Amino acid sequence: MTPSPVTVADASFDFALLQQSAARTGSRNRRALWWLLGLLALLLGSVVTLLLYLNNFEAEEAARRRAADAQWLEQSVQFHFRRLEDDLLVLSRQAVQQSTGVGALLPEQSPELKAGLLWREPGVILSSGWIPAGQLDDPRVGPARWSVDWDAHADNAEALALMQSTSQGLRRAAYAGLMRDSKGIPNDVVWLAVPFFDRGQFAGNYLVAVSLNQALRALLPAWFMQDHRVELLTTEAIETPEMDYRAALNLPGTDLFVQVALTQVQPTTVPRIFFLVALLFLSGMLVSLYALRRDFIKRQQVQALLQAQVALRTAMENSVTIGLRAWDLGGKILYVNDAFCRMVGYSAVELIGRTIPFPYWPVEQIDALQRVHDGIMLQGTSGEGVEVQFQHADGHLIDVLIHEAPLNTATGEQIGWMSSVLDISERKRGQRMAAQQQEKLEASGRLVAVGEVASTLAHELNQPLGALSSFANGLLNRLNDGSIELPELLPVVQRMARLAERAGGIIQRVNAFARRRELSPQRLDLVKLLQRVMGLFGDDNAPTPAWSLPDQRVWVEVDELLFEHLVNNLVGNAQDWAPHGDQRPQVWVELRVDPDQGMAVLSVADTGPGVSDDAQATIFNAFVSSKEGGMGMGLAICRSIVEAHHGRIVVSRDPLLGGACFTVTLPLAKPRQSKELP
Repeated sequence: MTPSPVTVADASFDFALLQQSAARTGSRNRRALWWLLGLLALLLGSVVTLLLYLNNFEAEEAARRRAADAQWLEQSVQFHFRRLEDDLLVLSRQAVQQSTGVGALLPEQSPELKAGLLWREPGVILSSGWIPAGQLDDPRVGPARWSVDWDAHADNAEALALMQSTSQGLRRAAYAGLMRDSKGIPNDVVWLAVPFFDRGQFAGNYLVAVSLNQALRALLPAWFMQDHRVELLTTEAIETPEMDYRAALNLPGTDLFVQVALTQVQPTTVPRIFFLVALLFLSGMLVSLYALRRDFIKRQQVQALLQAQVALRTAMENSVTIGLRAWDLGGKILYVNDAFCRMVGYSAVELIGRTIPFPYWPVEQIDALQRVHDGIMLQGTSGEGVEVQFQHADGHLIDVLIHEAPLNTATGEQIGWMSSVLDISERKRGQRMAAQQQEKLEASGRLVAVGEVASTLAHELNQPLGALSSFANGLLNRLNDGSIELPELLPVVQRMARLAERAGGIIQRVNAFARRRELSPQRLDLVKLLQRVMGLFGDDNAPTPAWSLPDQRVWVEVDELLFEHLVNNLVGNAQDWAPHGDQRPQVWVELRVDPDQGMAVLSVADTGPGVSDDAQATIFNAFVSSKEGGMGMGLAICRSIVEAHHGRIVVSRDPLLGGACFTVTLPLAKPRQSKELP
């Protein structure tokens, strides 16, 4: 026998709550059994009662049908006559507004309106018209049939006069009739007067003569007339046969009834069918009692299992430290757990039902959080989540990481989002502390590296300073001997000035790297900057670099001092390695623009031995040098400078000079709106 799903689930959820629920199953089953037995006894009693009831059902059904038909007829007549009164009230208002003067309006002259059945049905309204308040006492003023009925019989005049006074005094519609002919025989005509009050003042009556027989023919549908015969009755004829019934018309001012007689009596088959159906259901109930009892047992087991799972999920939810929040697609909070409430410092009562802006949003970040919220409402969050800041109820800020998942119904329709909110304040604080420590370590490392580089740069300073000393001593000797003239003095002094400026630049760059100097890029013309820097190179001990620069300006965003150090380092290396090649020592510097990539390209090539393929992978690493006595920091610093400016530096072999070619690419500055000044 295949185990049921409940049995399989019980093996996975075997804990105290489930056991306690199962222990109470026996008592619940006994109570359910007693209820089922009581229901069975009730059904048996119902069958016996039904057999006794069938004897009187047909008579009661006929009486019920007559009562229902009478009630329906009364309500239908009242509804349509009330609708007729409303139509006349609209016509009265139109008559007052038009102010056409004294006289009755024929139905075909009336303004168009969306009228009820009695007004629209031909033959129902025999005559109609508007009588202003000042002409009510004159029986000659009114619709075409008014004076005829008034003069036909004294009872007619009395009834019509009473109708007008009643409508004016009681401020409601009034009826008069049935009208009598000259012999006193009543016909089927009744008059209706609808008063109209303009701003509280009686303005007049709208009168209509209604044929009741035609009205009943219009009101009663064909299916009703197939089984019934309808005729008007007055208080003078009140005797009604046993199978007939009367329905009051309830027209104020009249005592009229409608007698309805059944012309066809339908056989009553419903009780027999109902009895057979009841027996069928009773037999089915006997068969299904056992199945229902088994279903009760299974439902109780599932209910116990569900209660256990709910208790387990509640315990898990209360034990987690991750905040959970559910909201609908409109941004209204539907649910928060205790961890989320502790995280933001608000209770669940204060949060559930709230919409944006939420109380835990920092005031100064509402606009930014609104944009994040709109993005989440559209597409949720990515796998990395969204990092934002919340504000605790006591005012301090909390860094949180939010992941969103669709909140769907059982049919798969998305009704909102389910959020998991993780407090990452400690992690962010740790990251900031680590960044600060890393910055300090880098600064310390830079100081150590600069200290090591300084010893190497001291050797570089010996060359310009030694040359400067030699020029100075030679100049002094020739001045003391008087063997130098003024035209010969000027080139010597200029050479000494360039050597001093070069030494000062070396010292300035070392000093800048020794300090914790922030990158301060500015918009510079790279052509002018290279012209100024390249002008500092040119002494007798190293090959003078040659360069090729474009005619137009090349604008970049760079730190001037750092870029100058970069150029000096690359050109200095090229001057050192150029004499070690097979050709005449040469250094070539070229600047060009790559418009497709939007980059400025600076190349420094020499006639030296070049860089081997193995060395190219490590040449830009710190403390890696192929120069005798070198510390290996120059190219590492060059790479750091280029990467700080979002550029790239590579080394290759120059196809013309045969030595190393260092190529630096830097992004061009964005063009300004106005024309650049020279």
